[in-house]
Amino acid sequence: MKTLNFSTLGCVIALAFSSVSAAHAADGTVNFTGTITDAGCNAFVNGSGAKTADVNLGKVLKSAFKGVGSTVDGAASTTGFTIELNDCPTTVTSATFKFDGENVNGDDKILALTAAEGAATGVGIQLYDKNRSILQLAKASAAYPIVNKGTGTSNVLPFYAKYIQTLGTVTTGPANAVATFTVNY
Repeated sequence: MKTLNFSTLGCVIALAFSSVSAAHAADGTVNFTGTITDAGCNAFVNGSGAKTADVNLGKVLKSAFKGVGSTVDGAASTTGFTIELNDCPTTVTSATFKFDGENVNGDDKILALTAAEGAATGVGIQLYDKNRSILQLAKASAAYPIVNKGTGTSNVLPFYAKYIQTLGTVTTGPANAVATFTVNY
């Protein structure tokens, strides 16, 4: 009798495991590709010689915004900044940049302001590449060619930023944000 109970239990366990493995069947395939390089370039922000720098977007009147999605018109409202890639190996021919930071309500084209007491609300920051095309957060930019290579050389690569209205009402206060960037060669 005991043998019958153990073999029945064994069948139940075997059946349970077979249904679990069927639930883990592959639904697709991901092929990972890449290249291993000898070295990267040294990256600096705004000619500072540092990997961290402030980009001052200035003071903008809240009345300058005309509704959700509006930006302040004019060259004065767009602030340029640079990322310098120095001492690039001769094997590096181009670089893309990925900016990461908190977005506004799932919109990966708008960097959220840093939440703080008294901070401005109703605006975010948009980032732009060398062609003034909007950069998506967490996505690679268009490629920037690397032309100056070797020790003592520098590639000064332009980017831009400006405020964009995100809510129906804009309030005043500090309007700061933080983004990190990654260079891919």
